[in-house]
Amino acid sequence: MTESQMQEPATSTALDNGGAPLEPMDPQLKNIQPGGGWVIKMELTWGKLRRRYLKTFRKRYLEKMQGLRQGESNGCPHEVLDPRDVKIYRNQEGWHWKKADDPFEWRNNLPFVREGLAELFVLGGGSFFLAGFIASLFASQDFGIAWQIAGWLISGVFSAVGFLIVWFFRNPKRKIPKDTQLVVSPADGKIVTLEEIEHDEFIEGPAMLIGIFLSIVNVHINRMPISARVIGLSYKQGKCLNALRPESARENEQLAVRIQGDQIPHRRMTIRQITGAIARRIVNWQKPGNRLQKGEIFGMIKLGSRTELIVPRDDSLELKVQLGDKVKAGSSVVASYISPESSP
Repeated sequence: MTESQMQEPATSTALDNGGAPLEPMDPQLKNIQPGGGWVIKMELTWGKLRRRYLKTFRKRYLEKMQGLRQGESNGCPHEVLDPRDVKIYRNQEGWHWKKADDPFEWRNNLPFVREGLAELFVLGGGSFFLAGFIASLFASQDFGIAWQIAGWLISGVFSAVGFLIVWFFRNPKRKIPKDTQLVVSPADGKIVTLEEIEHDEFIEGPAMLIGIFLSIVNVHINRMPISARVIGLSYKQGKCLNALRPESARENEQLAVRIQGDQIPHRRMTIRQITGAIARRIVNWQKPGNRLQKGEIFGMIKLGSRTELIVPRDDSLELKVQLGDKVKAGSSVVASYISPESSP
């Protein structure tokens, strides 16, 4: 797993520089996908069958995995036999494996996000199977011309759905700006909100909210806007209104990630993952104490959605986007903070 996907357990209660104390984990965040769903239930069921198979036929493999296992306790509600067992619960403290000892690390190097592989196989593969089955059925039977046209149209629809799912879960590489004064977009999409906030409780002062709408064709991976440490997370259940509607930011299901920058002056920021009318599943595998680099993946929202970034608003802030601009997570600069050395 990548650094963002498998973090070492936090051992301190505050930033090394004496900054914001770490918040306790939100008790609602029992796994990386708090909204649940039938796909994650299917993965858990498959895990039971896999563990039964391993205990019956792969005992030597299990002995090896147990010898490489790190940590002092099991943070999962089930047995932990190998790294796959902690995938859904890796935002909890407990057993884990180093990247070099994980035989499934290669899955993180695929051009698709690992957290969407189940949907990719079940929904994407199922759509292509149905498209092929319908096409072969109408090709082998003597149907009337009207039925032939209808059959091929239905086959085409299933093929389009399959390609859309494959396109949706892609994980393209991004070139991350290294300048520490630059804040990059946490999501792909279109800038739909630029709002001044008089006082933000976490930032402890004036702030700027940058809202990004993600359509169904956008990459839905979320990336860190700056190099920072996770201070706290909070989850809120809610509706699934169209993410373009302003009230969706208040009423929809959402997960807030509060971070503090590694670089002086250690600015505080908040990233909110918000569901949309189609998107029903927020995925986030972070926990308080995790430290991530700018542009590093920290989660995703499955299907169309909204992501908001709240940054401090002071004299050094310079916005780099306008309403309607298209941005890419990790590579598009949305704001910068002018350092004292560069000021006139």
